[in-house]
Amino acid sequence: MRILGINALFHDPAAALVVDGVTVAAAEEERFSRRKHGKRPVPFSAWELPERAARWCLARAGIRAAELDAVAYSFDPGLARPAADMGLFDPWDPLRLEYARRAPGFLAETLPGLDPEKVVFVPHHVAHAASAGPASPHPDSAVLVLDGRGEAASHLAGRYEGGELHTLAQQTLPHSLGLLYEELTEHLGFLRSSDEYKVMALASYGKPRFLPQMRQLVHATGDGGFTAHGVDWAALAPARAGDEEWNQDHADLAASTQAVLEETLLELAQWLHAAAGGDSLAMAGGVALNCVANSRLARLGPYRNVWVQPAAGDAGTALGAALHLARDPVPMRGADLGRGWSDDEIRHWLDEAAVPYERPDDIAETVAGELARDGVVAWFQGRSEFGPRALGHRSLMAHPGRAGNLERLNRVKGREEFRPVAPMVLADRAADLFDGPLPSPYMLFVHDVRRDWRARIPAVVHVDGTARVQTVDEGREPLVARMLAAFERRTGIPVVVNTSLNTAGRPMADDPRDALECFGSAPVDLLAIGPFAVRRGRAFA
Repeated sequence: MRILGINALFHDPAAALVVDGVTVAAAEEERFSRRKHGKRPVPFSAWELPERAARWCLARAGIRAAELDAVAYSFDPGLARPAADMGLFDPWDPLRLEYARRAPGFLAETLPGLDPEKVVFVPHHVAHAASAGPASPHPDSAVLVLDGRGEAASHLAGRYEGGELHTLAQQTLPHSLGLLYEELTEHLGFLRSSDEYKVMALASYGKPRFLPQMRQLVHATGDGGFTAHGVDWAALAPARAGDEEWNQDHADLAASTQAVLEETLLELAQWLHAAAGGDSLAMAGGVALNCVANSRLARLGPYRNVWVQPAAGDAGTALGAALHLARDPVPMRGADLGRGWSDDEIRHWLDEAAVPYERPDDIAETVAGELARDGVVAWFQGRSEFGPRALGHRSLMAHPGRAGNLERLNRVKGREEFRPVAPMVLADRAADLFDGPLPSPYMLFVHDVRRDWRARIPAVVHVDGTARVQTVDEGREPLVARMLAAFERRTGIPVVVNTSLNTAGRPMADDPRDALECFGSAPVDLLAIGPFAVRRGRAFA
């Protein structure tokens, strides 16, 4: 079966192609449009489809739209209820639902040859669940979905058995842990439905002194659901304008909300384990991108294995919707599901840009040498990642042993000073430096940095002594592994700093032009693009 998955209604529009159960391609529209998150999650944009991502997915596989067996759309308007009836203030929601109902016709116009009768509506949280359970290394697992909202709920708890999803609990709106965190994000002066990860980082600077008040309004209910609604944020801490400095009240409110989220998540997982058993849990939904909460669940929860979909946000529902319709879906092998270029194609891009470049004997050794000299490297290799994390394909890298490199990279990227950067480490060395869920190939957990290593890799140690680790498997990522080994030979440190190849407010670099533009506009010393090296001193002499 050839199934194209589509996410379009709220935010992070994306497309994914599954052929005979195998994920062939997946990409977010933002990587093509260069507009962060693809669009804002307002009803007036609900008609916008991931046109370029969908066309690329089909082209990647050499499939015409007329040859598709199904198009899976990750929202079912037939399950939706009026926003007012759910306790949500969203007066234009009927427009959003009308666009959803008309999606088959819109898709047929976008993809000539597509029969609109082949469009299947997949319930939003079912699509999230299918991006987790069947895609994980443990297909017969419990599954927990938490996000802002779907048709009429914000949560799903269930279990996969024999490829079938058995739903055990759903929390109806307006109660939503995702919307709770979105409200806090806006209250603290950040961009809602975009900057929630900044609130998670800010929480490490605070104390949970508002936790008693938060617990009264946010808690599990003992039946698989929870309550989370009606917080008067201004009664706890003043709102922050986006251009104002944050203060301790803001950090403490972030810490309190983070703490109550973790407590509630742990109780929901305990209920699910009691109801469904098993030793493996798969997670998806935007809340599952909260790596601090994931780590507490992995450490204190009832499951031996906790796996999180790397594209856990709404983009991942494109993949999940397609997997839900597929027969015998195959677990994901990695997140490198986006665009890639051959060496000859990259050379053509460089020639067209008229920049001086070289082809060293081994780009991994060249990069390791530059990093050891304390250079900043833009790393553009292979197919781009599906999801929000840079996982060794579209990365900015630096030496972790220089404490000033955190501030340096945040200046390069134009980011807030309180935000951490992450360590990339060989999988077989990770346990020597970090304590936490291992392996961690998708950077979705935080780990305690072992005390004897904190002073050796200060650039990647957050204020609370943790780091969001990505482990690198030599079999899956031989080039990155070779670079890490070469860096360790030069420095004695088996870690490099890894953050996404972009600047503030822009999507990750996806094609060679994006990489060259980022290299040209930011103080980066070396661009490693395919087997080629572009040096700043020569390119801008």
